Amino acid sequence: MRPRSFFPILLPYLLFSFGNLKAQNLDTRIFRSINDHHTKFSDNFFSFQSNSVKPVYIAAPLGFLVTGIIQKDRKAEDTGFLLLTAAVLNYGITYGMKNAVNRKRPYKALTDVHTVGSTERSASFPSGHTSSAFTVATMVSLNYPKWYVIAPSFVWAGLAGYSRLATGMHYPSDVLMGAAIGAGSAYLIYKLRKPIVNAKDKVFR
Repeated sequence: MRPRSFFPILLPYLLFSFGNLKAQNLDTRIFRSINDHHTKFSDNFFSFQSNSVKPVYIAAPLGFLVTGIIQKDRKAEDTGFLLLTAAVLNYGITYGMKNAVNRKRPYKALTDVHTVGSTERSASFPSGHTSSAFTVATMVSLNYPKWYVIAPSFVWAGLAGYSRLATGMHYPSDVLMGAAIGAGSAYLIYKLRKPIVNAKDKVFR
C-alpha cells in the first residue's frame, strides 16, 4: 500500500487528537485563570464551600426523612427518599466514570497549582463534590419550586463547583460534567418518583 493511502485512514484520528488537544489546552487555561488568582479570604471562603458539600449531601436526605416522619409531612418524607435514591444513583455514575476515565487531578498533572486543604485520592473526572451538590440542589428545587428555594440551592451548588477549581482539585470540564451528572440523576429520579414512592410505601408502611 502506498504511503498516501494511509492518509484517509489516519485523518479522523488526527482530527480527533487535534480537537482533543485544543479542548485540553482550553480546559487548562480556564483552570489557570481561576486557580492562579487567590487571597487568604478566597482560600478560606472556597475551602468552606467545598467542605460543606459532604455534610449537606448526607444531612439533606436524612433531614427531610426525619422531618417528614416526625411531623407526618408526606411531601418532606418523599423528598428525603427521592433525594437518597438520587444520591445513590449519582454516586454510582460519578465513581464509575472516575474509574473508567482515570484522569489525573490538576495538582498532579500540572506544575505550580495552588491547592487548599487536603488533597483527594480519587480520579479527577468528573467532580464528585459538584455532582453531589447539584443532586441536592436539583432535587430540592424540583420538589419545592419556589424562587427562595431554587436560587439559594443553585448558588450554593455553583459556588461548590467553582471552589473545586479555586482549591486546585479539578479542571472546568470535571466540574461541568459533575454538574450534569448530579442534575441529571436528580431529574431522572424525580421523573420516576411515582413508582419509587409507591415501592417505598409498600416496604415501610
